[in-house]
Amino acid sequence: MDKFMNNHWFMRIVALVLALLLFTSVSFEMQPESFSPLGLATSNDHVELMRDIPVVVNYNEESHVVTGLPETVTVNIEGPVGVTKTAALQRDIEVYVDLTNYEIGTHKVELKYKNISDKISVKIEPSEVTVEIKEKVTIELPVEVEYLNPSQVAEGYTAEQAIVKPSVVKITGARDQIEEIALVKALVDLKNVNESIVEESRVAVYDKNQNALPVTVEPSVVEVTIPITSPSKKVPFKIKREGALGEGLSIVALEATPSEVTIYGPKEVIESIEFIDDIIVNLDEITEDTTLEIAIPLPDGVEKMSPETIQINVDVEQEDERNLTNLPIQSVGLGTGLAIQYLDPETSTLDISILGATNILKEIRPVDIELYINVTNLGVGEHEVPIEVNGPQNITWRLPKEKIKIQITES
Repeated sequence: MDKFMNNHWFMRIVALVLALLLFTSVSFEMQPESFSPLGLATSNDHVELMRDIPVVVNYNEESHVVTGLPETVTVNIEGPVGVTKTAALQRDIEVYVDLTNYEIGTHKVELKYKNISDKISVKIEPSEVTVEIKEKVTIELPVEVEYLNPSQVAEGYTAEQAIVKPSVVKITGARDQIEEIALVKALVDLKNVNESIVEESRVAVYDKNQNALPVTVEPSVVEVTIPITSPSKKVPFKIKREGALGEGLSIVALEATPSEVTIYGPKEVIESIEFIDDIIVNLDEITEDTTLEIAIPLPDGVEKMSPETIQINVDVEQEDERNLTNLPIQSVGLGTGLAIQYLDPETSTLDISILGATNILKEIRPVDIELYINVTNLGVGEHEVPIEVNGPQNITWRLPKEKIKIQITES
């Protein structure tokens, strides 16, 4: 080593290298700085533009509402290439404004940032905003349902009163916004509807000019049920009696409640129905005053009926008997150019015994009982024909004979 140190050429070479290093260092430090578009001395720094960065606001959410803040801002960042590009890709930067200690009123505030490297310079656009802090108010209001295209419901069908669940919603906003509320409603489209609707609908809040108000609704969606009734018609029904009461009993009254039912269905179906039959009362089972509940059969093509059941009250009493004498026997169906002669009985009259409750029998008049024979298609000659009887309900009768003899001649 001492040998090298004593060598003059070696020492000269070392001195030259040191001089070059010192010159290079001084020259670099004396070079003028370059400036970025942000006005920052950056030398070889890299610039990135980040758009749509959300603005986070901290404030007293229980009692205040804040307006005037942009939802997002644009952020310019500048710094070393690797760090800047990584920050732009990760987008971890948070832009925020802290209004925790601000009172109600209008304030000009600076947007701040965090979660980014100290090696990076940041510029936010806009850097300041004017915000308004207002009193927060919450009220409860009912939801109304508005029908869209109400005149375009399927022909003959009708939209009934809507059912909303829940029927009342909570609305939160600034006091001045709450005071402007004129209507809270959900919309339902009825175009071509022919059956009941159950659907979810978003709740909207409007002022008196039908402008939507920027308030919070809880819940924001409600369930709306709209009953759609099909064409309807009221029709009576026929009660058919089967069997017989026990011996010695008679019906005083047999009444149905209600006396009519409403049927629903396509218009062409219900228009053809005049009454409902096949409602049967079995008299064999009745031994005293009875109330029956009977299901009404649904006619073909009818969608529903109201009510679906009826009550039939059957009142019975002990049977009494009354005789009516010399009731005339009429004939029906006699052909043209023919005449009829009664052979037995010759008087063309007959006695009859009627049976029923005492009060009913008292009201019966001879004209209320019709005796007749049907001679349709009978030609000239003698005939034995059955006697038929028409009479009021809730009575029965006995005839002294079931048939009579007649003679048909040419007139």
